[in-house]
Amino acid sequence: MQAAATPVLRDIVLIGGGHSHVGVLHMFAMRPLPGVRLTVICTDTDTPYSGMLPGYIAGHYGFDEVHIDLRRLAEFAGARYCRDEVVGIDRDARTVLCRDRPPLPYDVLSINIGSTPRLDAVAGAALYVVPVKPIRRFNERWLALLERVRRHAGTTTLAVVGAGAGGVELMLAMQYRLRRELAALGRNPDELRCHLFSAEPQILPTHNAMVRHAFETVLAERGVVVHRGAEVAQVSVGRLQTQGGESLAADEIVWVTQAGGAAWLRDTGLALDEAGFIRVRDTLQSETDPLVFAAGDCAAMVGQPLEKAGVFAVRMAKPLAENLRRTLTRQPLVRYRPQRRWLALISTGDRHAVASRGVFYVRGDWVWTWKDRIDRRFMRKFTELMQMTKAPPAGETIPLDEAEQTQAISAIAMRCGGCGAKVGATVLSRALARVQPVARDDVLIGLAAPDDAAVLRIPPGKALVHTVDFFRAFIDDPWLFGRIAANHALGDIFAMGGEAQSATAIATVPPGLESKVEDTVFQLMAGAVSVLNEAGCALVGGHTGEGRELALGFAINGLVDEGLASVMRKGGMRPGDVLILTKPIGTGTLFAAHAQLKARGRWIDAALASMQVSNRAAVPCLVAHGATACTDLTGFGLLGHLVEMTRPSGVDAELELARLPVLEGAAETVAAGVLSSLQPANLRLRRALKNQAAALQHPNYPLLFDPQTAGGLLASVPAAAAEACVAELRGLGYPMAARIGRVLKQGEEMEPVGLVV
Repeated sequence: MQAAATPVLRDIVLIGGGHSHVGVLHMFAMRPLPGVRLTVICTDTDTPYSGMLPGYIAGHYGFDEVHIDLRRLAEFAGARYCRDEVVGIDRDARTVLCRDRPPLPYDVLSINIGSTPRLDAVAGAALYVVPVKPIRRFNERWLALLERVRRHAGTTTLAVVGAGAGGVELMLAMQYRLRRELAALGRNPDELRCHLFSAEPQILPTHNAMVRHAFETVLAERGVVVHRGAEVAQVSVGRLQTQGGESLAADEIVWVTQAGGAAWLRDTGLALDEAGFIRVRDTLQSETDPLVFAAGDCAAMVGQPLEKAGVFAVRMAKPLAENLRRTLTRQPLVRYRPQRRWLALISTGDRHAVASRGVFYVRGDWVWTWKDRIDRRFMRKFTELMQMTKAPPAGETIPLDEAEQTQAISAIAMRCGGCGAKVGATVLSRALARVQPVARDDVLIGLAAPDDAAVLRIPPGKALVHTVDFFRAFIDDPWLFGRIAANHALGDIFAMGGEAQSATAIATVPPGLESKVEDTVFQLMAGAVSVLNEAGCALVGGHTGEGRELALGFAINGLVDEGLASVMRKGGMRPGDVLILTKPIGTGTLFAAHAQLKARGRWIDAALASMQVSNRAAVPCLVAHGATACTDLTGFGLLGHLVEMTRPSGVDAELELARLPVLEGAAETVAAGVLSSLQPANLRLRRALKNQAAALQHPNYPLLFDPQTAGGLLASVPAAAAEACVAELRGLGYPMAARIGRVLKQGEEMEPVGLVV
């Protein structure tokens, strides 16, 4: 993440990662608006491009060719990316309500979430069909369906409900792919039986007669049975029934019809149409609230109904981006004028397509090639980000009221040092008032008291263990950063077998308008306290100051038995022990790659999820299996922390590089030469390796020096208990826990099977 060049004055929040919003992110990346922070909230990092999805289903494209990496695009645009599910909007407070995190404030809001299947309108549909919408979630459903068909012995009957362009194209793509899969398995492709259900008397009702005839011919040639005027009334296990009484036994039922707006929109107070979509004016503003915009399938234009087609969502991006900008700069808005006719390029499953526009019709393999060229050109805008040159920030300014002008001037002016750099008391007290640290009986004076310091009681028979950690933010989400920073700081306490008692925080926050600073402090500490509370650790105080970059750290107090018998230390390794690592490595190279736009968003998602896994539950397991020594992996990397264990223990250790658990993508990024800035310093520790020549070519070798944030525990366990220990760790939520080596006598002469330290 990069420090903001100007203080944050206004927030634009984008809900959803649809075609309109990826366009908005790209346009703001090319032409940023100083003082404006973008935040995008979406449940899925990989957002599909609908134009290429049938080609992916048919097997013509790979997953990454048809999906836009939303996290990477947000990083390119300088936007915050929050992976979460939106459950509502508080328009009075101007906040977006999320399922797993505190509300996020907005000054202007845009919604681009597509549509949701209205399965409740047909009895049994919610239980027994595979819905295509929302399209961003269809991949997991398609892969599951594909696997079920592969394993299904004998004939498989596939039914697609909905015979518009989407349903017809999807049916032909699925049939093409599934028949090829069956043939590859040595089975008869004719085992697949396909049925298409249309509620209308004809298929493709919005297209001309020649287009309809072309697809009727293709469907007939491919053996797809078309049921016309057959509205589905009921679905049960393995069967569907139409309004006319027709019944069909089907192994798989795919639903491509009757979509509506998301359920949570009904509670927003926004004007909706009869299908639950947001009614918008030609400026794409909600009919109800001028600060709320909507685009794509979830929007219903007042007085001008539009077909739910991706072409409109793509074309809406430019006026939407402009109007979000103009709303904040208080300029007249532009109008979105949808085209009366548009070109639809509809594929037939194989590399053949039909072009349809009004009365125009043409078909051929060359049409598919044309469509492929158009689609790939569109995707390059969002994938070849490293090659793009951004324009300097626009000369536009954000109008501010008198109080905001004073705050903005103060934020931009040269900042004081010393205690003059503290965050204001009012801002701090308001932010912390919404944070609820866990209560402990041994905290006598804590966060709620106005005293100069906290006062804690050390219970009888206990000794104090103390640690501190601090680092600057590596992601733009302060709530998530707060969670990881707290988890990282707690790691030292858990590594010694201690119980976390209290924490004091030290944070730096970039200057800005009071409301923006207040929210950053709140998000940061709310994330941290959620982790501290889970650990039973009370936040008792701290210090918050201004700085160019967001940073956070904690001094943690923990408790251990006074006799120190229960303390796990680094120096207790014994020859014959087995080395166990509880979590995968690779965070350093992955986040270095993320900063360079060289990491896939899903790799970063997985790394962030791993960094939020606490080491707390692993400690009793390690102790129960007789762990003799333990440490947590942080900045010095696996090798650095292992050396800290072998030297005081007076032993050597052998690592099996092939056994190292590695985060997805880390091998790719480190192989590409993308390394953490701390890697060169850690690399000096290679002198501790006794037979590194044989290991230099192993792909995991560079990861020995990769610095970790909120890494796992590295422990030595008696060999007899190692297998049971790893199995229990995996059951406790450490799925990649692994035995990675063994402890040797110092200088032991034996044929090594791995890298000796």
